[in-house]
Amino acid sequence: MSAIREVIDVDRSPDDVYAYVTDPSHLPEWQLSAVSAERLDEGPLHTGSRVRVTRRLGTREFPMTVEYTEHAPPYSWGLRGIDGPVRPRVHGEIEPLDEGRRSRVTVELDFEGHGMGKLFVPLVARPQARKELPRDEQLLKDLLEQPSA
Repeated sequence: MSAIREVIDVDRSPDDVYAYVTDPSHLPEWQLSAVSAERLDEGPLHTGSRVRVTRRLGTREFPMTVEYTEHAPPYSWGLRGIDGPVRPRVHGEIEPLDEGRRSRVTVELDFEGHGMGKLFVPLVARPQARKELPRDEQLLKDLLEQPSA
């Protein structure tokens, strides 16, 4: 199956969008299934940085560790799950619009199932993500376009 892909335009600069979207502390603010997110290392975010994310999938909560596979501010980032039965693969891009005053945000999401996750991915994770990703991007837009964001 192909990755789930969503695109939205945001009235903020690529620098602002990138800083917000790649900061793990903001994850539960704009991703509906994210219950919590915690950096597992210190210092500036970089390729190889790891984050412990707890997500609600269906009626259960699943902790997982994700690792940044790409970190190219302010234009792209990538993450992959490194443990757990459902391992996400995320690629995000930010394209400057209107001479950098606005941004086009593209997020592509796919999953790899391990063990029971092989059944869980097509039955729960993928359908939930197809519904959730457009709402997540709209929430991201709404949060970033608030005057105080």
